[in-house]
Amino acid sequence: MSDIDTGTDDLLGSVDDGVAVLTLNRPERRNAFSPAMVQALGRVLADLEADDSVGAVVLTGAGGGFCAGGDVKMMASDERLFEPDASFDHLVHLQRLNQRATSVRLWQMGKPTIAALPGAAAGAGLALALACDLRYAADSAVLTTAFARVGFAGDYGGTWFLTRLVGSAKAKELYFFSERIGAEEAATLGLVNQVFPADALMGEVMDRARRLASGPRLALRYMKENLNRAVHGELAECSDLEVTHHAHTGLTDDHKEAARAFVEKREPTFTGR
Repeated sequence: MSDIDTGTDDLLGSVDDGVAVLTLNRPERRNAFSPAMVQALGRVLADLEADDSVGAVVLTGAGGGFCAGGDVKMMASDERLFEPDASFDHLVHLQRLNQRATSVRLWQMGKPTIAALPGAAAGAGLALALACDLRYAADSAVLTTAFARVGFAGDYGGTWFLTRLVGSAKAKELYFFSERIGAEEAATLGLVNQVFPADALMGEVMDRARRLASGPRLALRYMKENLNRAVHGELAECSDLEVTHHAHTGLTDDHKEAARAFVEKREPTFTGR
């Protein structure tokens, strides 16, 4: 295992067996955002996307929670997440850049991303979890959009992700009323893929992340792009893209190794080539 220098104690990082684990680390504030945290998260995700030694990314939180999103205490004191003296237009620009560097990158990067929810995920914290490809929750986890309770419309792509997961009417209900949803209900709605006992969560997540990291990385990259485009693309366009990606992966060493392994009745050893 090797540590990642994130530049701040508000975000911890490590890489083990090709899996990068990023931990939001402000447990005394339920891992709510800080300027150092969200800026570091954007930088580190960019580095991980380009790092060939990393095949999967896990995002989780310290101290039994996932992330409370925006720091309401900081908001109440009129502190800002980004440059305090910037104009309104510049603040909007900085927020757009950070959202693209964090939630948008989690969704788009060519590697599987997993959110491990040991506890509460609220507001922008929930949006970060929804941005990941897969979500696994402890049985004690609670999810809420939260924004209506603090008079916000919502950010970090949550409205886009939630609408595509549960449909427009349910997404509106979850945003308008900001009710708390338990882990089992979240699984029923499709917000999380599976629920585990709290003490088993990270073991289960890391097992799945290692399987992905040791899998056919090129195929997974194109598979993710195909699936993402299927969310909003036209059928014919998605079908054409599938053909291109399918044909390309058929030329990879990973495909040839998997075919040999199938004939030889053994597990394939993938190299990401």
